[in-house]
Amino acid sequence: MQTDPRFPNLRIVDHPIVLDRLSKMRMTQTPTRDFRTLLYEITLLMGYEITRDFATEKRTIETPVTATEAPFLVEDEPILIPILRAGLGMTEGLVTLLPKAVIGHVGVARDENHRPVEYLVKLPTIGNKHVIMVDPMLATGNSAAHTLDVLKRHGVKGSQIRFLSLLAAPEGVQTLLEKHPDVEIYTASLDEGLNEKAYIVPGLGDAGDRLFGTF
Repeated sequence: MQTDPRFPNLRIVDHPIVLDRLSKMRMTQTPTRDFRTLLYEITLLMGYEITRDFATEKRTIETPVTATEAPFLVEDEPILIPILRAGLGMTEGLVTLLPKAVIGHVGVARDENHRPVEYLVKLPTIGNKHVIMVDPMLATGNSAAHTLDVLKRHGVKGSQIRFLSLLAAPEGVQTLLEKHPDVEIYTASLDEGLNEKAYIVPGLGDAGDRLFGTF
């Protein structure tokens, strides 16, 4: 896993298998079915890194041979918050890894000026649990920053939240660093930047359209 000296809150998961899957997702000729499968696989793999420091506790168990002290997760019911709609595509991989996870939803669209327009907030009781917020693309950072504002208004601390994206643009990372420096960002690639339409370059196009086939 890499870091970037410009962005102290950024973690880049550069595992070879993650990078291989990401390269296949970038390709124009990758069909929707394969795009979904690749996103599931990448999210599952990245989930291992984003949960690496989850606390464990020892419990006594019986194996077929003897009694022993074995580690178990202290918290195995974290909160997953996909940013709709594309964030839904990353949820299944994390649920495979954390089957007891509880899922909330925040729906955010972009207007013609790339500003966030909120249309849905449905959150479970969060308390002190870990929160993993997911969206494949961290482009301008406005939708992610808005969602973090929503979570914090509901009493969630930044130290509880990890934001997981597939791709990130430096502009989006900078936005979150300025507005929410207490939130860690995990991504598979820090790309070059944004074009005039606020698409990530080289990117992979519109993740939501490619995921759901709504071209």
